[in-house]
Amino acid sequence: MGPAGDTDLSGAGVYALAPALIVVPLLSAAVLLLLGRRTDRWGHWLGVLASGASFVAAAAVFLAMLGRPSDQRVIDVNLGDWINAGAFDLHAGIRVDPLSMTFVLLVTFVGTLIHVYSVAYMEHDTDRRRFFAYLNLFVAAMLTLVLANSYLLLFFGWEGVGLASYLLIGFWNHNTPYAVAAKKAFVANRVGDVGLVIALGLMFSHFGSVSFATVLNAHPSEGVATAIGLMLLLAACGKSAQFPLQSWLGDAMAGPTPVSALIHAATMVTAGVYLIVRSAPIFNAAPDAQLVVVVVGAITLLFGAIVGCAKDDIKKALAASTMSQIGYMILAAGLGPIGYVFAIFHLVTHGFFKAGMFLGAGSVMHGMDDQVDMRNFGGLGRYMKITYFTFMAGWLAILGIPPFSGYFSKDKIIEAAFVPQNGEDWRAWVFGGVALIGAGITAFYMSRLFFMTFEGQKRWSKKRDGGDQHPHEAPRLMTWPMIVLAFGSVFAGMILASGSRFVDWLEPVTGHTEGDPVLPTWVLIALTLAAVVVGLVLAWRRYAISTVPVVPPVGTLLTRAARVDLYQDSVNNGLLVEPGKHLTRSLVYADRAGVDGTVVGISRLPVGIGEVTRKIQTGFVRSYAASMLVGLVVLVVVVLAVQS
Repeated sequence: MGPAGDTDLSGAGVYALAPALIVVPLLSAAVLLLLGRRTDRWGHWLGVLASGASFVAAAAVFLAMLGRPSDQRVIDVNLGDWINAGAFDLHAGIRVDPLSMTFVLLVTFVGTLIHVYSVAYMEHDTDRRRFFAYLNLFVAAMLTLVLANSYLLLFFGWEGVGLASYLLIGFWNHNTPYAVAAKKAFVANRVGDVGLVIALGLMFSHFGSVSFATVLNAHPSEGVATAIGLMLLLAACGKSAQFPLQSWLGDAMAGPTPVSALIHAATMVTAGVYLIVRSAPIFNAAPDAQLVVVVVGAITLLFGAIVGCAKDDIKKALAASTMSQIGYMILAAGLGPIGYVFAIFHLVTHGFFKAGMFLGAGSVMHGMDDQVDMRNFGGLGRYMKITYFTFMAGWLAILGIPPFSGYFSKDKIIEAAFVPQNGEDWRAWVFGGVALIGAGITAFYMSRLFFMTFEGQKRWSKKRDGGDQHPHEAPRLMTWPMIVLAFGSVFAGMILASGSRFVDWLEPVTGHTEGDPVLPTWVLIALTLAAVVVGLVLAWRRYAISTVPVVPPVGTLLTRAARVDLYQDSVNNGLLVEPGKHLTRSLVYADRAGVDGTVVGISRLPVGIGEVTRKIQTGFVRSYAASMLVGLVVLVVVVLAVQS
C-alpha cells in the first residue's frame, strides 16, 4: 500500500495525457469566463466538449494501465519542481493508479452526461455560458484532487472544489436564500478544511514531506497516526457532509439540479471518502482513528435515513439519501483493509444511480413548473415514461434489489460490517446492525419518494401562476443521459463484481483482506433483503395505495424533528453561532476599551499637560510674582523642616 510508483514519466507515451485531464476543462472554464458574452452562442458546447475530451483521455490512460502488470500500475508523472526551500523539496506531479483512475473515469463520464443534460436544462438561462464555466472548473478541481501526488496539491484541488460548489450552489444568487445556502456550504467546509491544514502541518513536522511517496510509506507511531487520521477525518466530514458537519447538504439543493447531481454523484461529497481511502496506511496504523471513522459513518447513515423519511421536497429527500449512502462508504472505509475496496465500489455504483435520480428529479421539475413538493405530484409515471423507468432503475439500485447495482456494493459493506474487528464481536453486532437497519429505512424513504412522485392518484391541477398543469417528458438532451445512467444502475454492479474484478483492480493500492462475519453470508443476504422488502411494503401501503394528504399531518415527535433535520441548525446556532457572536462582540469591546483606549489615552496625556501649562502662562507680571512668592514660601518651609 502506498507504493512510490514509477517517476518522471511526463513524456512516456499515453501517460503524457494525464495532465491534460485537468488542463482541458480548466482552460475551457478560463475561456468562457474571460471572453464573457461573446461565447454565449457556443460556450455550453465548449464546456461539454472539454469534459468529454477529459473522459476520452482518461479512457486512453485506463486502457494503457490495463496493459501493465498489477504491481506496476502506480505511475507518478512528474510536472517539475514546485517548492524548493532548504531541505524541503516538493515536486508537482500526478499520481496515476487504480484508485485515482477509478475516480477520474467516474468524474469525467458522469460529469460529461451531466454537462449534456445541462445544455437543455439551462437553455433559457441568460447566464448559461457562465454556468458551464463553473461546471468545467468543478470537474478540473475534482480531477486535481484525485490525481495529486501530494497532500499539498490535493489541498489545492480540495479548495477548488469548495470554491466551485459555492459558485454553483449560489448560481442564482439574486435569490437571497440561495446565496445564504452557498455561504453556509462554504463556511461549513472551511471548518473541515482546518483539519486538513493541521494534518499537513503534522505530516511536515514528523515526516519532513507531504508527498504520497514519503507519507504513505512512512511508519509513524500510533499517536502520530491517530492525530493525523482524526484531522483527515474532520476534513472528510466537511466535504462529505458527515456528522457533525452535515448541515449544509440539504440547503445546497438551492443550486440548479445538474449541480446537485454533480455534487452528490461524482465530485464534492465523494472527496472525503477518497481522502480516507487514499490515506489507508495512516489509518491502518491508528486503530482508534479507524474506530472513530466507523462511528461517524454509522451515525451519519442513520441520521440521513431518518431525515429522508420526512422530507417532502424531492431534491432534499435525495440529499438526505446521499448523506446516508456516503455514511455507508465512510463506515466501510473505517473498517480498514476489509472495507476500503467496498467503500469505493459503492461510491462508483452510487455515482450512477444517484446521478440518474437527481437528473430524474430535474426532469420532473421541468415537467411540473419547477415544483419540488412531492405532495403535489402523484401519478406522474403515466405522463413521463422515460423519467419513470430510468428513475425506477436508480430506485431499485439504491434499495439493493438483485441484480441492480446497489445489491453488489451496499450488501458487501453490510457483510464487512458484521466481521469482528480486533477480535471484538460487539463491534460487528453494533455496526453491522446499524448498517442492516439503515438498509430497511433506506427502502422505506426511497420507496416513499418514488411512490409519492410517480404512483398513486394525481395531486396536481394548477401551476403556481394559476394555469393548468400539463406534465410532460423532458427533451432528448435530458432523457438520453438519464437512460445511460439507468443502464449503469442496472449493470455496473454486476459487471464490476464479476470474478472479483473490482477487488483485484484496487487491491494493489488499497490492500484487501477477507474476514468471516458473525453470521453466515446467506443469512446476512436474507436479512438484508427482508429489511428492504419490509421498508418497501410499508411505503407502498402508505403512499401508493392510500390517499396521500396534500398538507402533511403533524406526525410524531421524531417526524417533526426529521422535518427540520433533527434540529441540526438549532444545535449549530446554539453551540457555534450565538457563542461566536458573543465572542466577537467581547473581542470588539476589549479592542475598543483596551487597545484603542490605551492608544487614545496616551495621545491625550500630552494634550492634558499642555492644557494645564497653558493656564499657568497668563502673561500678567503680578501672577508670575505671586507664583514666585508661593514657591519661595514653600522652599523656606521645606528648609526649616529639614533643619529641625
